[in-house]
Amino acid sequence: MSYYFQKRSNLYWLLSIIILLISNVINIIYNTPMVPDQHWAQKIFYIHVPSAWVGFLSYFIVMISGIMYLTKLDEKWDHLGLASAEIGTFFISLVLITGPIWATPIWGKPWIWEPRLTTTLILFLIYIGYFMMREFGGYIERIRRNAAAVGIVSFINVPIIFLSVQFWSPEIQSHPQVEMAQQPSAILYPFLFSLFAFSILFFIMIRYRVYVIRLNNNKDLDV
Repeated sequence: MSYYFQKRSNLYWLLSIIILLISNVINIIYNTPMVPDQHWAQKIFYIHVPSAWVGFLSYFIVMISGIMYLTKLDEKWDHLGLASAEIGTFFISLVLITGPIWATPIWGKPWIWEPRLTTTLILFLIYIGYFMMREFGGYIERIRRNAAAVGIVSFINVPIIFLSVQFWSPEIQSHPQVEMAQQPSAILYPFLFSLFAFSILFFIMIRYRVYVIRLNNNKDLDV
């Protein structure tokens, strides 16, 4: 890690994202309005939705990397897919943590088995299985092919999650629906800033994880 950040450009990126995230947290705490009946819990929205965006973006890259690996059989695509899967699962875990916190004032309890929460949990569990397969799957080339296939197929769940509020009737689903284009600037601009901060964080994280995975892979080859 220390060697990676000895490169000046990488160090600048690290310092930039630290400043950006601190600014984002301060902005969320002090400059976003309270929503009636939600109070402080509503501020979780500015973390919850950007986390979902980064998670779904990561899994999209896993899918593309899987297609490219099966086509080219180039390990760099496997490295990118693995790094994206790790980052995506981290952010989806944040979604599953922050979602119930945000929803408790609305539902009166942290969890209900409504479609969007349930399909998000299913996606998270699929990727837990993905990592177990990579750890215990045996021959490295077979692991990479199977991981690519899982990454491609599992992405089907992402549009299902995204469109779940349209797929199921209001009697079945009760997830909050937020039309950002209709929100006042006091909500919209902090949200866009948070989305930007999380996107930059994703860019930095994936660069670093790909570097570490390639470094570890080269060490394994040397052994």
